[in-house]
Amino acid sequence: MKNEKSIDRVIQVNNVDIGKNIADIRKAMHIKQTDMVARLQTNGVDISIYSYNRIEKGTQNPTVLFLHACCRILDCDMNTIFDYKPSI
Repeated sequence: MKNEKSIDRVIQVNNVDIGKNIADIRKAMHIKQTDMVARLQTNGVDISIYSYNRIEKGTQNPTVLFLHACCRILDCDMNTIFDYKPSI
């Protein structure tokens, strides 16, 4: 059972590379990591550049709030973040 301080996190498993997909979309939109972090912070996500970098690398799991904010900033939906396939 969760307590009041629990944070819902999405676990990157089974070849779903959420962080890489976010990085690819961000880069395609020519947004720097530092700019992305600033945009996330203005969208109510308490995140540092260090934590953001770890999410993109797949060594830290993103929160649901983080993913929703990314969708707004990157102008996409959750399906895109979970199943992004860059064009070749």
